[in-house]
Amino acid sequence: MVVCGDDGLAHRLATELRGVYREQVVLVVPPSRRTPPQPMAGRARAASAALFGRMVTAVNRGTADSDDTLVPDERVMEAAEPTEAVLADAGVDRAAALALVYDDDETNIRAALTARRLNPRLRLVLRLYNRRLGQHIEELLDQAAETAGATAGHRDGHGGHGGHGGHGGHGGHGGHGADIATTVLSDADTTAPALVATALVGTSKVVDAEGLLLRAVERRPPRPGEVADPGLCTLALLSATSNDPAGAEGSEDSGDGPRLLPDAEAVAAATGRGAVVLEQVSYSGPPLPARRAGVMPFASLFSARLRWSLAGLVAAVVALAVALIVVTDDHPLHAIYITLLDLFAINDPAVDAPLGQQVLQLLSGLVGLLLLPVLLAAVLEALGTFRTASALRKPPRGLSGHVVLLGLGKIGTRVLTRLRELHIPVVCVEADPEARGMAVARRLRVPVVVGDVTQEGVLESAKIHRADALLALTSVDTTNLEAVLYARSVRPDLRAVLRLYDDDFAKAVYRTLRTAHPAALTRSRSVSHLAAPAFAGAMMGRQILGAIPVERRVLLFAAVVVDGHPQLEGRTVAEAFRPGAWRVLALDTAARGDTAGAEPPGSGLVWDLPDTYVLRAGDRVVLAATRRGLAELLGRRTRSPR
Repeated sequence: MVVCGDDGLAHRLATELRGVYREQVVLVVPPSRRTPPQPMAGRARAASAALFGRMVTAVNRGTADSDDTLVPDERVMEAAEPTEAVLADAGVDRAAALALVYDDDETNIRAALTARRLNPRLRLVLRLYNRRLGQHIEELLDQAAETAGATAGHRDGHGGHGGHGGHGGHGGHGGHGADIATTVLSDADTTAPALVATALVGTSKVVDAEGLLLRAVERRPPRPGEVADPGLCTLALLSATSNDPAGAEGSEDSGDGPRLLPDAEAVAAATGRGAVVLEQVSYSGPPLPARRAGVMPFASLFSARLRWSLAGLVAAVVALAVALIVVTDDHPLHAIYITLLDLFAINDPAVDAPLGQQVLQLLSGLVGLLLLPVLLAAVLEALGTFRTASALRKPPRGLSGHVVLLGLGKIGTRVLTRLRELHIPVVCVEADPEARGMAVARRLRVPVVVGDVTQEGVLESAKIHRADALLALTSVDTTNLEAVLYARSVRPDLRAVLRLYDDDFAKAVYRTLRTAHPAALTRSRSVSHLAAPAFAGAMMGRQILGAIPVERRVLLFAAVVVDGHPQLEGRTVAEAFRPGAWRVLALDTAARGDTAGAEPPGSGLVWDLPDTYVLRAGDRVVLAATRRGLAELLGRRTRSPR
């Protein structure tokens, strides 16, 4: 694996590939600058080097996971730009995958075009901020790979360069044509699911499965008489020493480490051991008010004061009409007609009429004068409402149980969209009225407080004292920290998540807040830390959905097409389950084109598959697997020790 980048994401991605997937990594970073140094990049480079050193020491001591083999050390290169010579020196022509995570879109695109020419079978992962451009680049690079593959196959079929016919099998990762693909990702899209899950349930062990958020929950052993909730399924049994303060969780010396993907008999026989179960991330707070799409309610068209004024005028007209009926003994319809004529001053003066009718005509004229400014105000309000049909809303007075979102930038906008997809009430706070997320907030009709969050009264306007969670996602670390500290003073038990750039700073803030507020749930997340797993999964292949650590081991989640896998095709769900290796979790009905009544809203995944269901060739399933089990299932050979 080759990783090229100029910020903390590149170092975190290399660490993820090495620590989770046990891949051989070549890291290409800009040369270190002596004067003046870049604090963030320098700290990230030093942290990555230190972490690489600890991992190499651990490998040399033989503490690798039991389901993996050892791999060679990492290689760090320094280059100002990813030119063709630099990519060739990094071994792109022999690599299985290349990640280009520079902060500049043009640099990533230029390097991707060069890498595709050097190795048409290379799996590419690009970091682009422009999503529309990313879709076109992804199609272009995939088309170039297909064209180059067809040309190479034509040459091989005619006997030319036949010795290179196995070029696609480097390291066992490029043997399948489906793996030769281009994936375009952005920081905002990859970090949004983890931030949403952290705000809702306080955990970052999250997998985004076809738009459905799943989390791994550690549960302590049930007490006598209690019935443990199995969730969607039991992923692992924790080590026997996990509840022992004097023991080492999952240590190799204990001889009884975590047991991944146990069968029903093992779960029933495990007494006194905690378990890791899979659950769906959901929201249990107050529901959002129902609103018909495309229909503007009358209450939003006119203000409450104007509605009361109109109601008062209508009541006055009715009262005058009734009084005219009593005085003149006229027909009701004719009396209403005369009252309206007097109201609009188009009736003849009642000079020869009785005194009572003359008084009523004067009162009707007075009401008509009062009607004129009310009608003008109604016209102006209606015009203003239609001009800003998607105007920013203010937080309702009785709002509670909502999420306060600070910052509507790149990441804040994606998080807002995911929260609304889960039907979670949100109140946003943004200092810039022209921020990119303002249009999304207007379209989704989300209340927004425009103001600097560091100013007094802004968080109070967002109803922070009645909120369930606070997401501080502005681009300034000190602003996020100040907002969380102030919210802590208002609500000590508030669930708070703040985004910080530097990973070391995020850890220090988390530890300090946890010590100062032990009863509250606080999480500090760096963007590079949250985005790295998604980039690493894309480098491993499009079938990888994510990874969840279980003590010192790792569980992978993958989407696999049953066709071509004898371990799955033609077998029932129970027969396809191999304890300790892989387990089928769900069936993707959207990929097959049919529907089922058991899938959750907004997803084509069916989780309650019966054990007797037979997996067919056209099925696409989501499964959990160990690293060794997934390698065996996909037909990949693990590398031998150095």
